[in-house]
Amino acid sequence: MEKWDPKKLLEVSGGYWASFALHAGVELDVFTLLDGESLTRAEVSKELTLSGRGAEAILNALAAMGLLAKKDGRFQTAEDAARYLSRSSKEYIGYMIRHHHYISKGWAELPECVRTGVPARDPGHRRAGERELEAFEMGMFNNASPIAPKVAEVLPLPEKGSLLDLGGGPGTYAIHFCLRHPGLMATVFDLSQVRPFAEKTIGDFGLGARIAFAEGDFNEDPLPAGFDAVWLSHILHGEGPSAASRLVAKASASLKDGGVMLIHEFILDDRGDSPLHPALFSLNMLVGTAEGKSYTGKEIEGFMRDAGISGISLLDSIALPNSRIMAGRKEAP
Repeated sequence: MEKWDPKKLLEVSGGYWASFALHAGVELDVFTLLDGESLTRAEVSKELTLSGRGAEAILNALAAMGLLAKKDGRFQTAEDAARYLSRSSKEYIGYMIRHHHYISKGWAELPECVRTGVPARDPGHRRAGERELEAFEMGMFNNASPIAPKVAEVLPLPEKGSLLDLGGGPGTYAIHFCLRHPGLMATVFDLSQVRPFAEKTIGDFGLGARIAFAEGDFNEDPLPAGFDAVWLSHILHGEGPSAASRLVAKASASLKDGGVMLIHEFILDDRGDSPLHPALFSLNMLVGTAEGKSYTGKEIEGFMRDAGISGISLLDSIALPNSRIMAGRKEAP
């Protein structure tokens, strides 16, 4: 049981100060500007079109956090921070940080969301601006990129055949599954506005001939069929139980008999109050979706069984941060 005292409670309560300072630094691209460059406050103000007062406050705060180094009135991005926060780095995770910033406005309305059960922001990113959509899609790429190669090594995927990556966004998992299995072909199924992000990432890995993009809304449109495997990564939590169950059934219908279904989610233990991340993520879904939530393993297993999936197992041996994978096969009629 967590031990709480006033000091710890207030640290948690005010923790958003540091979060928002980081968000601002990324949104304003401070870390890219100061990657390898040592500039004064006035020079940063000019380059990024910031007020003098604002630049002084944000630069000193980021320096106090250790994200910038300050010497003789000049600022430079700390080496370890530049690795992840400068756009010139291949390990840049700024898209996900920007996504956190965009959704934070909804979190400020959490008490009202709890009272009413009504989300504070537009569900589904359908009307998101270009920068917000980029932050979400490429943020998903940021999140999945370190994990996907490890997942690809251990999943029961066919060495040859076809995979449907349902709601696959920029195609991160499809990419790494195909890299791991040279005989595998994949289709990423997602909304039309996602296509440019998927085609860019797929092209960057030279997999345009093996990974196709199919446009559609997985809740409303028919899915392509005849696949040897279907991968549902972090899409069920955006739906209520009835819609999630229907989605798993549609995914099952896209499989050949004996095909593999793989569901990757922030899965709660059956009591519903642990682990911490899935429990907090349910609040994120309360703020941002009409009915979404984190599901227990028992709930997901029920969706799969109702869809004709058997031999269901929880792949706990895969070391994933905060998430788990459930696997099963489609029964022959």
